[in-house]
Amino acid sequence: MKVKFLGTGTSQGIPVIGCKCDICLSKHIKDKRLRSSVYIEKDNYNFIIDTGPDLRQQVLKNNINKLDFVLYTHAHRDHVSGIDELRSFNFIQKKAISAFGNYQLVNQLKKDYSYIFSGLKYPGLPNINLKVIKNQFEFNGIKINPIEVYHHKLKILGYRIDDFTYITDAKTIKKNELKKIDNTKILVINCLQIDEHISHLNLEEALKLIKNLSVEKVYLTHISHNLGKHNNISELLPKNVNLAFDNLSFSL
Repeated sequence: MKVKFLGTGTSQGIPVIGCKCDICLSKHIKDKRLRSSVYIEKDNYNFIIDTGPDLRQQVLKNNINKLDFVLYTHAHRDHVSGIDELRSFNFIQKKAISAFGNYQLVNQLKKDYSYIFSGLKYPGLPNINLKVIKNQFEFNGIKINPIEVYHHKLKILGYRIDDFTYITDAKTIKKNELKKIDNTKILVINCLQIDEHISHLNLEEALKLIKNLSVEKVYLTHISHNLGKHNNISELLPKNVNLAFDNLSFSL
C-alpha cells in the first residue's frame, strides 16, 4: 500500500486568506497546507479519502489519472466540495465511481448536491454510486473497517485499511471504536491547534489519545495556522509522532 497526503490543512488552509501571522507568511513549503485528503494505492486500485475544495489542484499536481472509489469522512464543505471533479475520472474511465460514507454523509450529499443524485442524466454530471456503510466491508478485494468518531456532536467516520488508520475532525472517540485503532502501524489523526476547540482535538488532546494507543507511528493532520510553524511544533513531539505535510508519502 502507498499513501500520499494530498492536503493536511484545516477548512481555511494555510495561508489563510488575508492573514498576516508568522505561519501564513512563512516561506517554508511545509507550512503551506491545502485542505485535508489522502490518496491511496493498493492492489492496483487507487482511491482517496474525501474530495475537498482543492481536489482539482491536488490531482493535477500529483498526476493522478485513475480513481476507483472514494471514502468520505463527513459532509462538511472542506471535505466534499470538490465532488464535481470526479466527473473527469468518469470521462477517463467511462464508468461510475463508487463512494462510501455513513447515513448522515449520504443524506447530506444528496441534499447539497441534488443535481448529481436526482436521477437526471444530464451530460457532464458526475456519475457516482453513493452507498451507506456501517460496518467493516470489502470493495474490490480491499477490506475497509470504518471507525465512528464524534466531530462535536456529529457522527463521522475514520477508516482502517490493513495497518493504516486515518481519522480527521475528531473530538471524541468511544472505547469500543478506539480498539479498532490498536496495533495499527501508521495512524493519521487530526490536530487543529494549541488551544482547546469544541469539535477538534488540540495538540494536548491528540498526544494524550496517542499515548493510550498501541500504534507504531503517527502523523498529525488537519492542521490550522493556530498550531504553529511545522519545524517548531515538530521539536515538541514524541519520537513516534510527526506533523504530516502536503505531498508526504510512505509505503506499508
